[in-house]
Amino acid sequence: LQRYRQLFHQPNGLVLLTGPTGSGKTTTLYATLQELDAAAGNIITLEDPVEYKLAGINQVAVNRRSGLTFAAGLRSVVRQDPDVIMLGEIRDEETAAMAVHAALTGHLVLSTLHTNDAIGAVYRLLDMGIADYLLAAGLRGVLAQRLVRRPCRHCGERRLATAAELQYLGRRADESLQVVQAHGCEHCHGTGYRGRLALHELVVFDKRMQQLLVNGADEAELLQEARKQGWRSLYADAVAKVLQGATTVEELWRVGITGEAAYA
Repeated sequence: LQRYRQLFHQPNGLVLLTGPTGSGKTTTLYATLQELDAAAGNIITLEDPVEYKLAGINQVAVNRRSGLTFAAGLRSVVRQDPDVIMLGEIRDEETAAMAVHAALTGHLVLSTLHTNDAIGAVYRLLDMGIADYLLAAGLRGVLAQRLVRRPCRHCGERRLATAAELQYLGRRADESLQVVQAHGCEHCHGTGYRGRLALHELVVFDKRMQQLLVNGADEAELLQEARKQGWRSLYADAVAKVLQGATTVEELWRVGITGEAAYA
């Protein structure tokens, strides 16, 4: 959280949130905007649709029928001298190019992309035609996110992990590890869960990461450097939450959190 806060308190650059539909990206963006001082700067959003109304922030709803697309709206927004621009989503090449350009010309740009992990956002933008040197200069960081349910505190019980769960969690087969089992009761309407929490992975693009990107580094090289700066995968964060009893292995399987081998 501290490293993420450092990203959006910078005066300019592109900060991205990634994840599938329903992973809480927009809610995290709104929480980010609420931490920024709307009175001290001009904050403008382009959204489809506006989901929460925030005091002191200029929020614009995209309307394709009238020609107000993300790209067209962004073209107008940058003329309004904004300090912070929030784009609901980068959907096409034109919007991506304009978002990077805005980040390079003194604006802080916050937006989302549909990719499976944080590093995937880099290659998605490269596939959209963004030059590597422009992306390296403008990108400040990428936060990947998933939402999982919390076990009900009234009916959740500890039990020994199965062999399959131990293997998935990267533990020894003979280890006696306790995990939470969701049962279901009147408090959680029989679901076994009540409330949600987010799993995250954060990649910060410092000067070393930027140089690797310009040099054409592949995903493995970028992740190796990210590990040196303290990066940990969605899987690692998910396992930590299971061990804390904050969620269940079944929830990780439900949202498609893959094992550490996928990040090797």
